[in-house]
Amino acid sequence: MTGEFALREHTADVAVEATGESTSAVFAAVADGLASAQCDDVPATGGERFSVEREAEDLDGLLYDYLGRLIYERDVRGVLPVDNDVAISRIDDEDAAQAAGGDENQYRLEATARGVDLADVDAREVKAVTFSQMVVEERDDEWYAYVVFDV
Repeated sequence: MTGEFALREHTADVAVEATGESTSAVFAAVADGLASAQCDDVPATGGERFSVEREAEDLDGLLYDYLGRLIYERDVRGVLPVDNDVAISRIDDEDAAQAAGGDENQYRLEATARGVDLADVDAREVKAVTFSQMVVEERDDEWYAYVVFDV
């Protein structure tokens, strides 16, 4: 499952536009776009993989929460999350919702990323993900996402 992304200029911010064959692929592509927005040359090796798990009621909220978590991990761990791998599942039954803490969340994300030490890259700061103009939708047999980041 692979997705593609492109950086788009957006006034004083930066946007990532991505496509993928599945929600998992498009989420991973947006996360890779976030890394690209922060660093022109990502090292092909180095860094430890770490995990991220999130749940949300809808795909927009899930993407927002996931990308915000990657920015948090960057700040706390001092790493640039790259080579993102994402698996998204839907929580369809009541037992699964109760196992998730009783919430009525509908989507679960399990992801990993390779954390490249920020000391090893020339990184620009992306401050936050925004809901401004965010799109996550299926279009003609592929998934599409557009996300604006505050820089």
